[in-house]
Amino acid sequence: MELLDVLARRRSVRRFKPLPLPEEDLEKLLFALQRAPTDASAQLYSAIRVRDPRLRDEVARLSGDQEHIRQAAEFFLFLADVHRLERLLAHRGQRMAFWPRTALHFAILDAGIAASYLALTAEALGYGVLNGVETLTDLLGLPPGVLPVVGLAVGVPDEEGPPRPRLPRRLVVHEDRYRPYAAEDLEEAYRAMAPYSRVGDWNRVLRRYFAEGGTMEAREKPYGKVLSRQGFDPDLPKGAPFYSLGALLEEALAEARGVLFRKGEVWLEEEARAFRGEGRPGEALLMALRKARGEVPDWP
Repeated sequence: MELLDVLARRRSVRRFKPLPLPEEDLEKLLFALQRAPTDASAQLYSAIRVRDPRLRDEVARLSGDQEHIRQAAEFFLFLADVHRLERLLAHRGQRMAFWPRTALHFAILDAGIAASYLALTAEALGYGVLNGVETLTDLLGLPPGVLPVVGLAVGVPDEEGPPRPRLPRRLVVHEDRYRPYAAEDLEEAYRAMAPYSRVGDWNRVLRRYFAEGGTMEAREKPYGKVLSRQGFDPDLPKGAPFYSLGALLEEALAEARGVLFRKGEVWLEEEARAFRGEGRPGEALLMALRKARGEVPDWP
C-alpha cells in the first residue's frame, strides 16, 4: 500500500479482535522502528514489548483502565532512554556530560519518531493502532535516565470508521515565520474539528483535557516528579521526589523557619537547630531537609 493511502485512511482503533500477529508481520514492525532517524546515531530510545498478561492488565489499569491495551495483539511502550548511552560511555571509561534538558528533548524525539515508524508500518499492513500510556516507571523497573513516552497497542481492528478530522492546513503549516491567529482562524479551527466530538463541540474535548481543572493539569506534578526522579531536572539530584526546586524549597520552608543558601552549601534553620547540606543548591537543600527529618544522620 502506498504511504499516502495509509495516511489518508489512518485513524486510532480502540477495539481489537482476539487474533495474534503473524511472526513475519511482527518482524516488519520491529524492523521499521529501528529504521527511524536519530540525531548523531545515538538512538536515545528503547521499546518494551509487553507480553505478560498480568503485566499488560496492570499497565491497562494504570493507564485509566483502557481495555484496548488488554485486547490488542501487541502492546509496545516506547521509552526516552539516555541510560544506555551513559553505560556505553562508561564502558569506554568516559563520563556522561551534564545535559538533562537537551537529553530529554532528543530522547523524546527519538522515541516518538520510532513509535511513528512502527505505527505507520502497522497500518500499512492493515492493523489498527492506538497510542497513550501513563507513567509506569516502578512497574517496569526503569533505571534513572529512562522515561516512558508513549504506548502503542497494535492488533486486528474490530471497528470501522472514517479518519479523524484535522485542523485546516494553513493553521498548522506556516511559511517563513509563525503567523498569529485571528479570531476567525480559531473559529475555523473549531468548525473543522467539530466532528471529533459526538455532539459537535470540540471545545468540550479541549476543556476536559487542557483547561484549568482538566486531565493534563492533574498529570503535571506526577510527571514532573518522575522527570526529577529519573534525572532529567538539572536543578535536582537523581531520585529527588519533587516536582521542581521550587516545590522542594516550598516544602522545606513549611517545616523550617528559614533557608540560607551559600556557595556549595545550604542551611535549613529551625527554632533551636540548623541542618547543613552540601553540593549544588537542589542537592544541598534535599540533604539538609533529609537531615532535619531524621532520614539521614546529621553529623558528620
